[in-house]
Amino acid sequence: MPVIDFHVHMGNLYRESYPHKPSLSAHQLVDRMNREGIEIGVILPLESPEGGWGYLLTEDAVAARDLYPERLIAFACVDPRYPKAAELTEIFVKRYGCRGFGEHVNDLPFDHPLNKAIYAKCDELGLPLVFEISRNYCSDDYGLPRLESCLKEFPNVAFVGHGPGFWSAISGNDDRQGGYPTGPIAPGGAVDRLLAQYANLYADLSAYSGYNAMTRDPEFTAGFVLRNSPKLLWGTDYMGAGQELPHVAWMKTLEAPEPIRAAIASGNARRLLKLDK
Repeated sequence: MPVIDFHVHMGNLYRESYPHKPSLSAHQLVDRMNREGIEIGVILPLESPEGGWGYLLTEDAVAARDLYPERLIAFACVDPRYPKAAELTEIFVKRYGCRGFGEHVNDLPFDHPLNKAIYAKCDELGLPLVFEISRNYCSDDYGLPRLESCLKEFPNVAFVGHGPGFWSAISGNDDRQGGYPTGPIAPGGAVDRLLAQYANLYADLSAYSGYNAMTRDPEFTAGFVLRNSPKLLWGTDYMGAGQELPHVAWMKTLEAPEPIRAAIASGNARRLLKLDK
């Protein structure tokens, strides 16, 4: 079954631990993809300091993509506080072939005017945008009202949700403390509601936040996957050599009809990335 990893990184993101955790090269990234049976990886730059003190510039993602054009896809990312953020985003898309925006993570509220300027440019260009919501980054309140307002305002953006503050809202008893809640998932969570209500919201299963959401309550997960299978994107958030990737085993053992498994593994990603056009 073809697999697309919608969320990978590379570069010197473990800067504080150098040289014990060296930089991850494009060659090492593709080698790990080969070993895990991953066909394509989507490289998400990190250009806000909150996203990673080592940074990963869009130019580096493009250079990696050019080394492995059949295996890697580059997204663009620009810090919203950069004065020419919208202009630079358009350059990365039109001149360098970036297929989306992200990883969008900064310490502004999700609907801050500077963030909304990014969303407006992505809306104009029809881009998918991978964002992280956590307690301090792209923050939102109970029920994710800031996200919902942006889903309404920017209908041409395929917002792809990720992070502890996004996935904790899968449960109706979300306390907005972030982290990785355990135990049964209460009905009425914002993630389920928003995925059903808004055609332009998708969910990124990567990182421990996504894995935790899919494994903390297996009975709930079975129904969640069936309800939302056209909106779920498999990913790992791979960012360092030797990193454990429990998402690989989860995908292989997911109990769901084959068309649903195929959609989550790669079909939904191919549609968002317009790979078949």
